[in-house]
Amino acid sequence: MSRPGFFYRNSLSIVLITLMIIFLTGQFFTGWKTENKELVENGHAALKISEYIHSGHFIQATFENWESEFLQMMLYVVLTISLRQKGSSESKSMTGEEEVDREPEVHPNAPWPVRKGGIWLKIYKHSLSLAFAILFLASFILHFYGSLTDFNDEQLLKNKSAVSAVQYISESRFWFESFQNWQSEFLAVASLVLLSIWLREKGSPESKPVDMPHDETP
Repeated sequence: MSRPGFFYRNSLSIVLITLMIIFLTGQFFTGWKTENKELVENGHAALKISEYIHSGHFIQATFENWESEFLQMMLYVVLTISLRQKGSSESKSMTGEEEVDREPEVHPNAPWPVRKGGIWLKIYKHSLSLAFAILFLASFILHFYGSLTDFNDEQLLKNKSAVSAVQYISESRFWFESFQNWQSEFLAVASLVLLSIWLREKGSPESKPVDMPHDETP
């Protein structure tokens, strides 16, 4: 039997990244038109594409969403270590340890940190949540920068004084942008956890087998 091709072996990530790029491009151009429409209506010059790509409006909108995604994934990874939901395909079983709970074994094909041991292994044991935490922090900082820049651009257009980062961190606008995304992300995850108790999708690893009882956890 021939070995599956590159696309077959990586089709899920390829399709997801392609969709992200398509929608990010759509966001960019629609955001550019929306921002320019507002600028022109208020008697200001429209932004060129090269100007919009590093504008506060685009940076804020992009990283505001990325921030909430990475926060959701980080906490989801961490919370599913110890918390359970009976009957959900997203939960570990109700009793006993699972394969993911066992201590790593050193063998020739084990990842490098496992073979190295020590501090490298300790970090690698939590590398998934650490990676999401770093991505969240980076997105949070960029969201803050974009939101501050966008706010100050609006202030200057209104002939008002710009504010400092220290002043803006206490502004309700910035936290409103964050909280409105954070709550929606956790609603989406909670919906997946709960709906997977009773609903099925044949062939999906996010679903229980179609004939599995509702109260049974995979």
